[in-house]
Amino acid sequence: MFYRRLISSAAMVVLGLTLVAPTFASGSTNEIPKDKRNTTASNAQVLEPINLAVLVQDDLISQVGNELERTREFIRSLPNGSRVMVGYITTGTLQVRQPFTSDLDKAARSLRILSSSTAASPFNPYVEVLEALRHFKANEKGKNAVLLISDGLDTSRGFDSTSAGHTLDLERAIDKANQGGVAVYAFYAPSVGLTSHSGIAASYGQSSLNRLAHDTGGKAFFQGTTGFVSFDPYFKNLTRTLNEQYARAF
Repeated sequence: MFYRRLISSAAMVVLGLTLVAPTFASGSTNEIPKDKRNTTASNAQVLEPINLAVLVQDDLISQVGNELERTREFIRSLPNGSRVMVGYITTGTLQVRQPFTSDLDKAARSLRILSSSTAASPFNPYVEVLEALRHFKANEKGKNAVLLISDGLDTSRGFDSTSAGHTLDLERAIDKANQGGVAVYAFYAPSVGLTSHSGIAASYGQSSLNRLAHDTGGKAFFQGTTGFVSFDPYFKNLTRTLNEQYARAF
């Protein structure tokens, strides 16, 4: 019954995918001040302090573990005054490995290898995004943001074409983030479950991540619905997006 419903909704998904925003940040006409530009794209860094919660879904495929060092590099490269929290989205609860700290090296070292097991599947990452949002303090200096590394798929209340991008907890996460002034940036990666085997499931997850990011002032990054290569282009585009948003604001 489940697979028949997947097949019957495939046409709707194809149509829905045409509405999804572009995967990478586009260029901006607002230039970054000359005194804050980096000379090359490869050494580009976030220019202004940020309060960043890094949330990693624990059941993502094992190849994501190869990107941990790149994630650590990004955390360590943040400007002085930044604060970082590290948490893992896993079955039942958010596992906070490192509460918000200005010790960026400590935050980077708190990242661990993923479980990459269906036993760690959260079934609904947005409940734990909601939990993470409660860790942000009101009136904290700097931009508030979440970096969500997830497949974005919520199967807790069924799985059909009408649920993609419109689940109850996704709506709650959007509302909570906007109330707290927290922008969500999302990196898509497949889990060891449905999204590594089903293009439809992957597209559903990406649609939800795109909605969460777009509606909170962030951006979602992904490279198609099959395979996984590297977070390197994601981080380059995330850095560019954050700096362009800062330039537009000031």
